[in-house]
Amino acid sequence: MALKIMPHGRLQEWIAEENGYFTAEGLEYAFVNDGDYGIRPGERDDTGQIKTGAFETFGAGRSGANVSCACHWATNAAAREGAGQLITSAYSVAPCAILVAPDSSIRRPEQLAGVEVGVGYHSGSHFTAVQALEAVLPKDEITLSFQGPPNARLDALLERRVAAAVMFGVPLYIAQAFGFRAVLDATFMIGLLVTGEDVAKTDIDKYLAALKRAQMELDIHPERHKHHHLHAVPEKYRDQVDVRAFGTGERLVFLPYTKDVFTRTHDWTRSHGIFTDITESTNDYDAVALR
Repeated sequence: MALKIMPHGRLQEWIAEENGYFTAEGLEYAFVNDGDYGIRPGERDDTGQIKTGAFETFGAGRSGANVSCACHWATNAAAREGAGQLITSAYSVAPCAILVAPDSSIRRPEQLAGVEVGVGYHSGSHFTAVQALEAVLPKDEITLSFQGPPNARLDALLERRVAAAVMFGVPLYIAQAFGFRAVLDATFMIGLLVTGEDVAKTDIDKYLAALKRAQMELDIHPERHKHHHLHAVPEKYRDQVDVRAFGTGERLVFLPYTKDVFTRTHDWTRSHGIFTDITESTNDYDAVALR
């Protein structure tokens, strides 16, 4: 059975395919590209916000993908809820920032007090915004506005429907190409989740081996591979940005996602009351880690 891979708007999967790394590892695979970074924007509520995000997509089956990614807060919670197994031998780190318009009067992080910051509900932008902002602002001065997945949130920022928004990956580079400025870094970790009862551990090992080769290739010759960013640039922006000026986006890290990190992440989301609408699961690290 072919391993169904959902890329995460990053370069490594496309490099592995172009250079034949997946094939060299003996992996049968297919890419699944559905939605906006795997998320289909939901309906806006009466306040104009979208209250569904990365975490909810795992419960819905992630469009048939066997291996996909989301912020490690979401993959942690999804694994605890029984949506899949965590890959614990690697994770990635996404450059991320809270951006404002070129002409915004906001210059310092403290000036975000009371300002609606666009994020994606139960997604990396949501959690990392809280984590970054609580280091510079009192809790009661942090205001979030749920503006949907990355590309929907990018539209909201560029169209000035929000004064600030959290951007990572290709949407971050697109916003910067239009002159939007970072006022606070919000870099965060991303986890990998495996779903489907018939996924072979050997296929996951082949997948990771190919990605490790792709990461080294990207490190050596980034300029050769930035054209792959076009896979993640929305059609309406493709003739307005030059991907050669983009950074390299997510970096894959082949270090263990340990039990300590898993526990600390869960404790953080619980202490912040993030997942108040889900049942506390008894699944621990040993139960959800893919070994």
